[in-house]
Amino acid sequence: MALDLSVVDKPLEPQTFSYSWKDAVLYALGVGAKKDELDWLYEGRGPKVLPSFAVVPMFKPMLDCVVKTGGDLSMVVHGKQSVRLHAELPPEATVSTVARVRGLYDMRKFAIVVIDCEIKDAAAKLLAETSSQIIIRGAGNFGGETPPKEEKVAEVPKGQEPDFRFEEKTTPEQALLYRLSGDWNPLHADPEFAARVGFEQGPILHGLCTFGHMVRHVAKAACDGDPSRLTAFETKFSKPVWPGDTLVTEGFRVAPGKIALQVKVKERDEAVCTASWALTRG
Repeated sequence: MALDLSVVDKPLEPQTFSYSWKDAVLYALGVGAKKDELDWLYEGRGPKVLPSFAVVPMFKPMLDCVVKTGGDLSMVVHGKQSVRLHAELPPEATVSTVARVRGLYDMRKFAIVVIDCEIKDAAAKLLAETSSQIIIRGAGNFGGETPPKEEKVAEVPKGQEPDFRFEEKTTPEQALLYRLSGDWNPLHADPEFAARVGFEQGPILHGLCTFGHMVRHVAKAACDGDPSRLTAFETKFSKPVWPGDTLVTEGFRVAPGKIALQVKVKERDEAVCTASWALTRG
């Protein structure tokens, strides 16, 4: 099916999303939060909401944009994700998300859909902005443009030891837990489906689950456990992660309030999240 270029720069209708503290806690558990992180897991302490939770109300509107392009959802993988926070996310709220396709780009063997979302609270206050790059495998070579070059916010310095390193093993059930936050793609649950679309080793971990681990690791290692100090973060998903892999997040403080990041899988000694960064305050 040919991709529909007419959808570019046409915002979808706002979509509302209501969540409670239980949804925020389920998300935190899905991205690896442990019993010593009660601020994110216990309603008696709020709970505080991980800033990467912004991808949860974003997810369906973002996916609806992909559907509008006419791309094959069975061939979709997440390529890149960024979040910019304008306010702390409350432990319960009804929010409204407006999504639009910023660009649809031709990479010959695959297509890239870039989708921007704005998330606002019931009083129309802007809480967060997100940007997603979705790869549609096998959908390239349609005669479109290649994506424009983007400014690099922070780069990992060559030959320099990281300022912090956070290591954490995911569980074999990690994807099955994370998918309860709204991403029900069978690629992350069904071994037969995963093999059919090219992942014979089995279901892969959601890119956004790895993303959430990375953000949590930065909050713990660089922000004294206070996620509200994180104001923006981005990652590029370079290699797949499988549930049970050990994630190693390395951070390099390249300027005040600016951290270059990379995430590796320890067992294979390969970078799975590259071109990554976070901005902090305080």
